[in-house]
Amino acid sequence: MSAVQRIAVRAPSGAYTVLCGRGVLARAGAHVAALGENTGVFFLSSPRVWRHWGRPLVRSFRRPSAAKVILFDDRESSKNVHTVERLCRRLVASGADRRAVIVALGGGVVGDVAGFAAASFLRGVRLVHVPTTLVAQVDSAIGGKTGVNLPEGKNLVGAFYQPSLVLADPLALATLPARQYRAGLYEVIKYAVIGDAQLFRFLERSLEDLLRRDPAALGRVIPRCIKAKAEVVRRDEREAGLREILNFGHTVGHALEALTGYKKFLHGEAVGWGVMAATLLAVAADGLDAASAARILRLVRRVGSLPAPPRLPAARLLRALRADKKARAGRLRFVLPRRIGRVAVVSGVPGALVRSVVAALPELMRKAR
Repeated sequence: MSAVQRIAVRAPSGAYTVLCGRGVLARAGAHVAALGENTGVFFLSSPRVWRHWGRPLVRSFRRPSAAKVILFDDRESSKNVHTVERLCRRLVASGADRRAVIVALGGGVVGDVAGFAAASFLRGVRLVHVPTTLVAQVDSAIGGKTGVNLPEGKNLVGAFYQPSLVLADPLALATLPARQYRAGLYEVIKYAVIGDAQLFRFLERSLEDLLRRDPAALGRVIPRCIKAKAEVVRRDEREAGLREILNFGHTVGHALEALTGYKKFLHGEAVGWGVMAATLLAVAADGLDAASAARILRLVRRVGSLPAPPRLPAARLLRALRADKKARAGRLRFVLPRRIGRVAVVSGVPGALVRSVVAALPELMRKAR
């Protein structure tokens, strides 16, 4: 990815730019300054991300010595209202006011938590995302969804709050552990299945290049996913209809995360299982041909091994699925592929069918090589 791409996100509540390209993190200070006057920049991140990228980020600002840094645990199990409260209290203690700017440096958990804090603190302060994981660069940093988990389910408390700027630098992916990087590829596969058959074919041809973090391959994939999400957000910011398709793979994925206490799976890994479950449900409902399903399953499997899903009592699984944000009056709703490049939201999927599909996933995956 040689040149920096400027991708406009025209959400109804506010437009902003995603700058995507190598080196944008090192110029973050100038990009933030261009947003206008502020009374202070507050960096929210996790200790491990800050060790890698905190220094180059702060150096890009005019007064590095004045940096106000607030670090917190970015494990999924810490993504809760208590963490948001602690961050807001730290902001008060650090002197943040309504003209402050919060810069969220990290992956999806940092972005979701810092974004919810920015939306809530003093009823809203400016927010800049600097995503450092593939999941965050192609998905979670764009679109304004912020939120935290409850024991009952994923992202059940939050707000729609658009950032003022997103800086997506693929150089930040260099220090990402292999497991976390692979987890992001399941979100890329999601985008291909829901609306981009050409991207799906590229992934089939070039997955090995992506797995070794080839700059040219990343340069094709990251902006393409960002543009796809920007278009969905433009048409449906608050998930009234179309935006639901972005939850392909997330219904079962969120349930697996909640039922394992957010400790067993990375988010992308749970989505990987969810993509496979939705694909098999689509075949069972006669909405997807077997050949297309086999291509999807094979591509997911090629990304790498996934943590095995636990054996779950049927009642617990169904309770978790019914806690999903897409459920209506207790009726299960899934985003299911119709063909590669097109999906539909399907309501009233029988619970027994879902249980059988989830139970069969490990064996079916072994056969999908």
